[in-house]
Amino acid sequence: MRVKLIYSHDVVEKPILASIVLRTGVPINILEAKVNAQKGELIVSIPADGDKLREVLNLFREAGVQVQEFTETLRIDWNKCMACGACISPCPTGALRFKDDWSIEFDDEKCVACKVCVTACPVRAISPP
Repeated sequence: MRVKLIYSHDVVEKPILASIVLRTGVPINILEAKVNAQKGELIVSIPADGDKLREVLNLFREAGVQVQEFTETLRIDWNKCMACGACISPCPTGALRFKDDWSIEFDDEKCVACKVCVTACPVRAISPP
């Protein structure tokens, strides 16, 4: 599951993520990070589900980190999409690619919601949720 973690000024300098990884054994992957002395925003992938996922999310909340779960990273209007490929090359994770029939394929699991493809799409078929 992908989530956005928002660290306030009070907790930004604490090793919360490292502590949770050590405590739970869940290897949390940082996909994007914007951190300074005042606040921090991280988009992370947590490879867990069920009780283990709830445990990880609750530990972040208990440590004072705001957790926002991603239910959708992008919206693609497949009726507008011309399959021109303008969104493919700027995608840093390969979440967008051509299929064998030259139509566009979107892999939500690889998407980090950077929105580069939104800007690249000439017909505005891609939009944030």
